[in-house]
Amino acid sequence: MPFFSVHFVMIFGSLFLAWGLRQNSGDAYPVSWQIRWQKALVCFVLPPLLVVMTAIAVLCMGAEGQMIGLQAGRLSYAIALIFLIYSVFRSGQLAWIGWQSLQKIQNLVVDLQPANLISEPVKLLNMPMLFAAQIGFWRSHLFVSQGLLDSLDADHLEAVLLHERAHAYYRDTFWFFWLGCLRQVMPWLPNTQALWEELLLLRELRADRWAAQYADGLLLAESLLAMVSSNMHPTPTFAAAFGATNTSDRLEERINFLLSEPEPLPQFSWRSLFWIGFSLLPLTVLPLHN
Repeated sequence: MPFFSVHFVMIFGSLFLAWGLRQNSGDAYPVSWQIRWQKALVCFVLPPLLVVMTAIAVLCMGAEGQMIGLQAGRLSYAIALIFLIYSVFRSGQLAWIGWQSLQKIQNLVVDLQPANLISEPVKLLNMPMLFAAQIGFWRSHLFVSQGLLDSLDADHLEAVLLHERAHAYYRDTFWFFWLGCLRQVMPWLPNTQALWEELLLLRELRADRWAAQYADGLLLAESLLAMVSSNMHPTPTFAAAFGATNTSDRLEERINFLLSEPEPLPQFSWRSLFWIGFSLLPLTVLPLHN
């Protein structure tokens, strides 16, 4: 059983490439919002996904045979298998934590639909704090607190609900669950936390801009300040909330963004999909294995 096997070349090659891609992702972000989205998404997703796909390719090849003159090895095969089991375990753990959080918040729901205040279906929480969030997976549900209904007037309440409708429109709870899985699987890659916070901020900015199509930006900014000043607790997994702003810098950027000249909403980019598609390259070498 040779130590220097083709599987080791693939595994360590993907790790080296993933580290290098992330190491160079900490540069200043371009001014364009569209490019900022693309860069943050590709730099966050591509490196860990490349390693995961390499492990899947090694698993598909098996522990026997050879490729390009190098023998396959059982040790490297076992490493790939353990890594994939760990990845599934961490993703399952994140899903379990999210499900537990959802059950806890469901216990605070009262069976009353707010009359003449909110036209859409909501789950009303018996909490004094100001809270509004989309919580769920593919089909999220809108949760609002009694404190929110008691504290905001109709215009500011509608501004908050518009922001939450944007999260539902983009299915942010679904997509950010999977992004969170990649974060959990390989948190030791360079710039993981910085890129994660950047994506969270861009998610909120996108929802703010979507809401600003239907409400005044100043109204949204005032609602945001009211939500943040209520000292809300961090939102659980599977959640996207209007007041999810953890630092003063992020709050200031969101308010400035709302009060500035409107920018076009970020659109789907084939270029981003093309770069993320590079993570599938390890699967293309499967026919070379025999």
